[in-house]
Amino acid sequence: MAEIDPDFIQKAAALKYDHASQNAPKVVAKGQGDVAKNIIKIAKDNNLPIKKDEDLIELLSKLDIDKEIPTEMYKAVAEIFSFIYGITNKKEEN
Repeated sequence: MAEIDPDFIQKAAALKYDHASQNAPKVVAKGQGDVAKNIIKIAKDNNLPIKKDEDLIELLSKLDIDKEIPTEMYKAVAEIFSFIYGITNKKEEN
C-alpha cells in the first residue's frame, strides 16, 4: 500500500459497513484540508486500512454523512472493501 503524504491530502472520507444492520456502507466522515488530514490520522492511529482513490473520493465527498451509498456506487465501493478484506487477511496470517 502506498504511503499517503499528509501534506498533499485534499479530501478524505471514511466508510462504515455492518452487514448485519445495514443494506449498504455509509459515509461516516468526510472533509477536505485539515478535516481530511484528521480523518487520515484517526484511521492510522486506529490501524484502519487506507486506500487512495481520487475518483472515488470525488463521488463520496458529494454524499451526505450517515446515509447509505447509492446503488450506482456499489461496484466502486465493493472494490474498496475487497481491498480492505485482502489487507485484513494478510495481517491475520502474519
